[in-house]
Amino acid sequence: MKITSIEVLSVDRFDYVKVKTDEGINGIGELHPASGTSSIPFPAKAGVEYHKEYLIGKDPCKIEDNWQHLFRRQIFRGGSDVMSALGAIDIALWDIKGKSLGKPVYELLGGPVRNKVRLYTHLSSNDKDELYEEAKSRVEEGFTAVRLYPFGNFGDRSFSEGVGLEKMSFTSMQRHAAERVEKVRDAVGPDVDIMIDVVNRLSPSEAIAIGNALRDYNLYFFEDPIEPENMDAWEQVASRQPIPIAMGERLYTIYQFRDLLNHNGAAYLRPDPSLVGGITNVMKIGAIAQASYASVVPHNPLSSVLTAACAQIDGALHNIPVQEYPYDDNSGVKADLVKEPLKRERGYLHIPDKPGIGIELNEEAFKHYPAKSYIRPPMIFEDGSLKDY
Repeated sequence: MKITSIEVLSVDRFDYVKVKTDEGINGIGELHPASGTSSIPFPAKAGVEYHKEYLIGKDPCKIEDNWQHLFRRQIFRGGSDVMSALGAIDIALWDIKGKSLGKPVYELLGGPVRNKVRLYTHLSSNDKDELYEEAKSRVEEGFTAVRLYPFGNFGDRSFSEGVGLEKMSFTSMQRHAAERVEKVRDAVGPDVDIMIDVVNRLSPSEAIAIGNALRDYNLYFFEDPIEPENMDAWEQVASRQPIPIAMGERLYTIYQFRDLLNHNGAAYLRPDPSLVGGITNVMKIGAIAQASYASVVPHNPLSSVLTAACAQIDGALHNIPVQEYPYDDNSGVKADLVKEPLKRERGYLHIPDKPGIGIELNEEAFKHYPAKSYIRPPMIFEDGSLKDY
């Protein structure tokens, strides 16, 4: 079997990579926007063209060999865009191999360690009272873990206080976070797990203060408190506040994750299969995490195709306690773009037993959802200087 073509399919705000073979077996993967997260992901799409140059005519089932060539032919290795392209292609190659053998991918990774995976889902309300009702509804639906932004959704001024993180003082940050987390804890009760995420937008001193301000709410993890590059700073934050740290959605090589673990900078690793080089590399990251007694919680911010790739990893990797799950994964646009979303039953996702990654695109629906860019608004301080995007 040989690869005959590789194309990017752009629909709504999602990009898929479709790999075709001369035996009529096709595979799909999802492309992370990478450095195009605040624009159209031109660099990630260019990364697909770069990898395509090597892959046409190659055997899609030689996944590790192909992976090593695609990674190592980059003289300057591991940029986010070529790793994003490699991730989407790797998922598609596993999809092809599973289909060619009539097996789900997790069977090729060592066999299932579970038949369903526990989920946490996102809370999106900005008003505190609405947040309370949303959290209560999710628990009534069967979710046993929820995640919120403790400062409201970034770039959105609609929540009741009328200010965003970039307008808050050091003191008011702590108050706002505590008030919102308290609302959610009151809504879900003492036994539901709560996570918070601040999208890498705090300084180390702010992160340490927030973690200590939320000490009494028994949070499951504190996701991405600070910028991702400085592992010494992650070690400092992890050691000086009480909440377990989750980190990794902006890392894209196994070497970065090893550095994070060596610094004891996180208890939960968040590799994104569509960014770190696909299923192949997440499995390796999971292995080094086990050696540090760390857990893996795959990052899953895109569509149902990425959810399906995560589910294959969830089915095969022992140290996954919970899986990120966007609440709209099985409804609306995301459901329309695939023939059948994966089955969620209350707070668990069933690991599919279909060949490959267990999901197929519904390309007939694509004409109803033209491609559009995702604009990530900048965060500007009161003095006019840039905080972050």
